[in-house]
Amino acid sequence: LDTGGIQVSDNISRGGLLPDHYGRDRSQRPYMCEAVPAWGFLLSTAYISLRAGRPSVTALQVVRKGDETIGYIGADFDLRDLPVTGAHYEESHAWRQIKGDPAIRGTVFQQCRVDSLMDKKMEPAIAILEDLITERGLFQAVIHFSSSRATVWFIDDPFRYRILDHEALSDPDICLLYPRTPYPEDALIPHEIVTSILDGMRQLRTADETLYLRSASINIFNGMISLTFSCDGSHYMSWREFLDKDMTFWLGSAA
Repeated sequence: LDTGGIQVSDNISRGGLLPDHYGRDRSQRPYMCEAVPAWGFLLSTAYISLRAGRPSVTALQVVRKGDETIGYIGADFDLRDLPVTGAHYEESHAWRQIKGDPAIRGTVFQQCRVDSLMDKKMEPAIAILEDLITERGLFQAVIHFSSSRATVWFIDDPFRYRILDHEALSDPDICLLYPRTPYPEDALIPHEIVTSILDGMRQLRTADETLYLRSASINIFNGMISLTFSCDGSHYMSWREFLDKDMTFWLGSAA
């Protein structure tokens, strides 16, 4: 590349020359917009390549003639071809609030909660979910109160989810389909706390007719809870933060 970011050579790949890129303007590509360190070498942040549409990085070397910069040599790398040297990413437990669809937020006070099939049989649904979590290996659940279903994952088959509809969530016999499983010792949510968490979700579902809980999730291994309200706003937090808040706080935050 010249100093203006115009390519002055063909691309070179494992298969040979790629002449189509000669003369290409790369001045606005991410690696050309980063500040090159004083020593003349830059390893860019990751970006999406235009040619392959893949996450990539570019190594950029300044070419000098005496004290004058006359251009750059760039080498592009697909992230799939690079070794991972960092530690495994751990999801933060910090509270996160994410606003939802503006169209839904704009009409939230024009709507009113209508009892779903699950609402009408909330007590058995909560009891069944509690039993599945504490006694039968369910480690993650997304509970859709408005559409009366739960998407669930079990320890003995973690890569496949199952859907429990309102009929399953109102019939205790569903518990017999799943074998007794010891509550995992490395779960961040204590066994005895699961009941309180599910009861808190139940209260948020029925506490207000305008601002109400549409769906919620629980994962006992990372200790995280999520809540999505009728305004389409979502909250992600640790189980401790969830239980520390009262109904007044939640209904104010949902708005």
